[in-house]
Amino acid sequence: MLRVIREEEVKREILLHPKSVHENKPTNCSLSLLMAVQEHNDFVNVGKEETAIRKRQSLDPKKYLSLDGNSLTIADLVRLGKGLFNIKLTTEAEGKINEAREVIETIIKENRVVYGVNTGFGKFAHMLIPKDKLMELQINLIRSHSAGVGTPLSVERTRMLLALRINVLAKGYSGVSMETVQAMVKAFNASCLSWVPEKGTVGASGDLAPLAHLTLGLMGEGRMWSPQRGWDHAKTVLECHGLTPLVLKPKECFIVQGIGLINGTQMMSSLAAEAVERAVGVARQADIIAALSLEALRGTTKAFHSDVHAVRPHPGQIEVALRLRSLLHSDVFPSQISDSHRTCDRVQDAYTLRCIPQVHGVANDTIAFVKSILTTELNSATDNPLVFAERGETISGGNFHGEYPAKALDYLAIGVHELVSMSERRTERLINPSLSELPAFLVQDGGLNSGFMIAHCTAAALVSESKALCHPSSVDSLSTSAATEDHVSMGGWAARKALRVVEHVEQVLAIELLAACQALEFLRPLKSTTPLEKVHELVRTVVRPWDHDRQMSPDIEAAHTLLREEKVWEAARPYMDQYRDRLGLKPLLLDD
Repeated sequence: MLRVIREEEVKREILLHPKSVHENKPTNCSLSLLMAVQEHNDFVNVGKEETAIRKRQSLDPKKYLSLDGNSLTIADLVRLGKGLFNIKLTTEAEGKINEAREVIETIIKENRVVYGVNTGFGKFAHMLIPKDKLMELQINLIRSHSAGVGTPLSVERTRMLLALRINVLAKGYSGVSMETVQAMVKAFNASCLSWVPEKGTVGASGDLAPLAHLTLGLMGEGRMWSPQRGWDHAKTVLECHGLTPLVLKPKECFIVQGIGLINGTQMMSSLAAEAVERAVGVARQADIIAALSLEALRGTTKAFHSDVHAVRPHPGQIEVALRLRSLLHSDVFPSQISDSHRTCDRVQDAYTLRCIPQVHGVANDTIAFVKSILTTELNSATDNPLVFAERGETISGGNFHGEYPAKALDYLAIGVHELVSMSERRTERLINPSLSELPAFLVQDGGLNSGFMIAHCTAAALVSESKALCHPSSVDSLSTSAATEDHVSMGGWAARKALRVVEHVEQVLAIELLAACQALEFLRPLKSTTPLEKVHELVRTVVRPWDHDRQMSPDIEAAHTLLREEKVWEAARPYMDQYRDRLGLKPLLLDD
């Protein structure tokens, strides 16, 4: 209803001021209305996403994931983002939070000077703040630091951000009160989520702007979203769910809360968790798609012999070669297509086929490395100051600096990009008749039909974009806060662009998947191996073969969805395991 009313008001404004609107010089009224409609449409898109999530997931309110600050996994954080679990604190975590809080309260009573507790921030660290201004100090910090811009984080990503911040607080080094942490837990479990713009962090004193926006909503200011209210004023959303804004709790509870809630690497790390989880899924499916292409191009499997890779024993390379052997022609799963060209005079294939284990392998090893860095980061205290309750003191340090996740994310983007670089070249081979000996652009009646011509152009465009996105953001640094923060990580941008590169990898591989399946149609009635035929059958449940031109975008999106949901992996995995079992091989860790 809100959208209809606002659009009608905009139409009325256009009629009243047609010249201004046509010249992109809207009046104050029309400008505010146009912005309101755009803003509302953003809200609607986020709300639709959440509605879809809730339709396909049955959230049991009794299903909890316990947070202790030490054992959160990347997979569990992603599940929390999807709303699969509510959260609660462990008893041990509650004890640590209370102990650290007692240290802060003692510091206040004894009038000791501690950064961020009773001093200003950054350049103002030397300024002592009177006791009666301490709550105002923290509130002002949140308000002033809520300076982000751009599109808000999605519902899933905001939920991940909130969950990760709670996990860090659960370690018990922040000095925030139990009342505050429990308020955050209740907000998470009710899906009361703040408006968090994605841009504005340089990733040095943590993700200050995004975390300030996260906290602002919990204070009852700014905007929040919940399934029941949609987007509304934060105080209204909280009260709708029987929750109390942080600023309305006892005054002493909010002392040190501001800095304790916004110093940390949680935005870049939560986005990194999604990027890594998706990278794991698309990397192992890339091997399956590559196997389909090799089969359609009638390539040789000799380059994947175990002896070749045993003498260069990188874990990823060995695993990818094993996956390819389990998918392609073997005594376990014979292929009629492979048999049909066994006596051909081809000696070796192009690098994008022959070197799949070497290139895909290092992508797998890169993901594994980044995963190890990120797992540590998710369970690290990144506050400043840190409260060491066992000896009753605080230490001002630099754990908030985002260099670790920033560097890892830049490495992730570079690593997974090679999957898309290889994939686009294999698609080119499939559609080029001089390389594939298949119909040009994989369609009959070429000329009348264009087939995969422009789908390949899309793949090429995405590869080119990804090349630019792979320039490391963490090599850049701009001094901020009057040179007190004179080196920064740019980890927020590293995270956002890594996610974009991973998405491009998914989309380009979706195009290759469609092209490889189409190529197999021209080799019928010959059949491939059982696992590859199962993948072909899966694709044909959502995309029919091309016998003449039609709109490509829906088919690409359907294939992309299969990859996002890891359906291609699920279709082939049982047969890959069967191959391993027949040969007495155990699944490697990279599979899990």
